[in-house]
Amino acid sequence: MHEGDIITPMNFSFFSAFFQHHELLGELTKREIKSRYKQSVLGYAWVILNPFFQMVVMAFVFSHLVRIPNLSVPYSIFLYTGLLPWTLFSNSIAGSMNSLVNNASLITKIYFPREILIVSTIYAKIFDFLLACSVFVLIYLYYRIPITVNVLWVIPIFMIQQLFTYGLSLLFAAFNLFYRDIQYIVGLMLMLWMYLTPVIYSTEIFPERYRFIFQLNPMAVLINAYRQTILGGGPPNYTSLGIAFLSSLLLVIIGFSLFKKLEGVFADVV
Repeated sequence: MHEGDIITPMNFSFFSAFFQHHELLGELTKREIKSRYKQSVLGYAWVILNPFFQMVVMAFVFSHLVRIPNLSVPYSIFLYTGLLPWTLFSNSIAGSMNSLVNNASLITKIYFPREILIVSTIYAKIFDFLLACSVFVLIYLYYRIPITVNVLWVIPIFMIQQLFTYGLSLLFAAFNLFYRDIQYIVGLMLMLWMYLTPVIYSTEIFPERYRFIFQLNPMAVLINAYRQTILGGGPPNYTSLGIAFLSSLLLVIIGFSLFKKLEGVFADVV
């Protein structure tokens, strides 16, 4: 697919570009990972330390100063189970939103599918996420929380989250190239979105008649699903997860279509 091509059902594919340009995708991902920490003393340790100390501070506040009721597990592990996927989501959106702007020199010099820049950023954030999960595993083992077969649900939940992230990233990256105010709007939106998502609190503290609001928030559905399968030992809510999957898939289709329609003028506006 080349710049200016019209998207049709015959050539509309999310993945063909990744297979055809897998080497470029790999190199861009490596560059993204290395560039952030090459002049840092602690290097990749910051990936682990940042969410860990954020969890420690929040756990102290909400365990001793403002208690969260109705929890069946220690608050620190409850918080970390929501904080890690949210941090991955937030960092992926923030990073990929600027991926086109930050790679203006590549965009103006050579042609390649521009969505690869977004995917490479998301892959780099996933790498950070996996490193940060090492501390989560240690905390999980420390509290001796039983592991059931339902923990395997983490895989499809994670994939749905990445679909949702990819769809939003395509939209924000394209819009940010034309209107640089988007990065500030999205930064504010992510901050507010976190507090509207049960990252630091449980949905059970809300009256049942108001809990439907969380069904409208895909990240709330996904974080609740992580907690149910990892900490609760049960399956996720199939209906909610199915709706989250379909809405994420629709978002990817819309985001990809719009991104490819605008791709032909990216080089003119960077």
